[in-house]
Amino acid sequence: MKSLPRLLMFVAALSLLGLFAFPMWSITLYAPQYPDGVTMYIWINKLSGSTEGTLQNINILNHYVGMKMIEPESIPELKYFPYVIYAMVALGLLVALINKKNLFLVWTILLVVLCTAGIYDFYLWEYDYGHNLSADAPISIPGMAYQPPLIGRKALLNFIADSWPHIGGAFVGVSMLAGFLAWWLRRRETQQV
Repeated sequence: MKSLPRLLMFVAALSLLGLFAFPMWSITLYAPQYPDGVTMYIWINKLSGSTEGTLQNINILNHYVGMKMIEPESIPELKYFPYVIYAMVALGLLVALINKKNLFLVWTILLVVLCTAGIYDFYLWEYDYGHNLSADAPISIPGMAYQPPLIGRKALLNFIADSWPHIGGAFVGVSMLAGFLAWWLRRRETQQV
């Protein structure tokens, strides 16, 4: 039992690497012309789609309502977020080696704060793309915004937009849960001594 908190902390740190193997978020647009949906996957370091031309199709659709093109190379977060994750993995492994309950808690709270900041940054990104529209758009409806939901489902003209965490996001959830559990178990151990 004494090694379980340390093991959980290793799991918490290494689970973050799942962000490089799986998308952390997905946004799917459904419409009569896309009954199966067009899905964009957001990774920690790139954007991809359900098909090779997904991003191009989304940019074409966005053009009609005046949204900016989504250009992965112009999104700075895709460049620096991977380094933040690598730093959190390294820090988590160090915390596991040190095996102090307070460090387990500090690391996990830091992860929660970083994820909250990341979700807020994602919201701002969506807001910018959905509200700062070109005045020269082929389809212009006064007062209409096209921001997809941060999480959940939303109607946008004849589209339904679904936005949900994906498998990489589940790995982050496992990481948080394992970190808090490691802290709680380590705390119980020290209280019993």
